Amino acid sequence: MVGVEFFGDTDLAAVAIWGFWLFFALLIYYLQTENMREGYPLEKDDGSISPNQGPFPVPAPKTFIMPEGVPDVTVPSAENELRHARAELALARTAQSEGFPHAPIGDPMLDGVGPASWVPRADRAERDGEGHIKIQPMSKRDAFFVSAGRDPRGMPVVANDDQVVGEVTDLWIDIPEQLIRYLQIKLETGQTVLAPIQLVRVTARYVDVRTLNTERMAQVPQTASMEQITLLEEEKITAFYGGGELYCR
Repeated sequence: MVGVEFFGDTDLAAVAIWGFWLFFALLIYYLQTENMREGYPLEKDDGSISPNQGPFPVPAPKTFIMPEGVPDVTVPSAENELRHARAELALARTAQSEGFPHAPIGDPMLDGVGPASWVPRADRAERDGEGHIKIQPMSKRDAFFVSAGRDPRGMPVVANDDQVVGEVTDLWIDIPEQLIRYLQIKLETGQTVLAPIQLVRVTARYVDVRTLNTERMAQVPQTASMEQITLLEEEKITAFYGGGELYCR
């Protein structure tokens, strides 16, 4: 009979519970090591390897096959980390010990540090599941129109120093999400810049750019093309407007 001739005096309940705890421990180990594929091995503030790497080892490299046109990604990879690193940031230590904040030593808005910091994302346009570019100017998409709220096209743009800096000439839309992502603004200087819709306010008479002044509006990072925006360009533009929340008040 099962449990007598074969298992004898073995406590099957104890075997089951200890088997569960073993499985659970292995699951935690697997999930923790998979979580260490980016940002590891740990580094000190000066870029050297930290002596304390934690109790779990860095996992073996794994290559993720990306969609057509996108390079495959291997993580963790020292070469991958170096390729995306930002060298010589305009920052200085505020203390000798590790873990303390660094202070900007130049113009943080132009240097892209502090509250205006950005990370080197891929310099390619984001695409939807079918491979189409997600964010495009509405003027290039005849099927789209503003169906609710106020259409800001043609409205003057006012910076946070109460000066008119330009006019909204187009809307950049996220096609699969059917949302406005950026306002296209032609400045009085003749430049064309983009402004994240979340950081502006459309009033009855004008568009209020609440985080940048007139001088900073002329310094907004540019896009290489006026038909698409890359992930890196999005990162720099939104970081610039976001940094103005502190530096342009």
